[in-house]
Amino acid sequence: MRGGGILSSNAEIALLAMRKPKRTGEFSDRLAALLIKGSALLAIVSLILIFIFIGKEAVPVITSAEVHAEADLNKLFLPQPARVGGIPEFTWQPIAEIPKYSLLPLFAGTLKTTIIAVIFAVPLSVAAALYTAEFAHPWVREVVKPAIELLAGIPSVVVGFFCLMVLAGWLQDVFGWTFRLNALTAGIGLSLAVIPIVYTVCEDAFTSVPQTFRDGSTAMGASSWQTAWRVVLPSAMPGVLAACVLGFGRAIGETMIVLMASGNAAIVSFLPTDSVRTFSATIAAELGEVVVGSPHYYVLFFIGALLFILTFAINLMGHWWVGQLQKKLQGAS
Repeated sequence: MRGGGILSSNAEIALLAMRKPKRTGEFSDRLAALLIKGSALLAIVSLILIFIFIGKEAVPVITSAEVHAEADLNKLFLPQPARVGGIPEFTWQPIAEIPKYSLLPLFAGTLKTTIIAVIFAVPLSVAAALYTAEFAHPWVREVVKPAIELLAGIPSVVVGFFCLMVLAGWLQDVFGWTFRLNALTAGIGLSLAVIPIVYTVCEDAFTSVPQTFRDGSTAMGASSWQTAWRVVLPSAMPGVLAACVLGFGRAIGETMIVLMASGNAAIVSFLPTDSVRTFSATIAAELGEVVVGSPHYYVLFFIGALLFILTFAINLMGHWWVGQLQKKLQGAS
């Protein structure tokens, strides 16, 4: 009886010892889940409040009769009434005697600098990520990866100052450009801000490809380069595409680099060597001195709302595209 009582009490003690950590673990899991949900909810609410504030300040462009008389939607997106040599004018002159609020020069400048930045940044970033993930020795990867990611920590104003004082003059001396500050100079500066984002996401996508894919390709007689190009890169294509979308969104919303290196000339031109002006640079340059409640004030907030919607649409389209690509790859496999 005593032996049986001792065994039963030992068993109860063991069960209690097992239950106590389990309850502690359940509490910590619930707390962690609550914190994660709270952080996600806070981020969503903050985003919604920001959009509501910007949208509230932009609505008078459409609803206010006074603002609409000076800066209605037709004036924002259609040619100005004045013509030079029979050519429609697309002019941004909000403080002229007759204010003109055409957004087409700003949209053209934003799109031009963003495309140039992506053209420079994406090939370099993908190639560097593929090299460090597939070919580089471990010690090389430990040096190259932090060095590239360190670019993300450099303030954009420092990059813009470098483009303004060093890069612009050097490019003008080499190529003989008329305008020292232009879309190409700003695009190259933007690429320095885009490269760390695209590189980091691509490198993670390449390293997440299962090793069995590489082993199977090598067993079939493929070289390391053929394996990286025909197996690893296609398998990681959803991640590469997501990196490109993130880089595009980063470039389209950048402010200080384009403000300092683009020349800030609101003109419609297809030449990359002409000066340009972007949405974000316009807001940064003019919002601090604009009269609150004026048509110019509301148009600047309308630009902010338009930039917000444009960035959101690009990210949404990229998310849909990545999902379709993942389904296609899963179906092929």
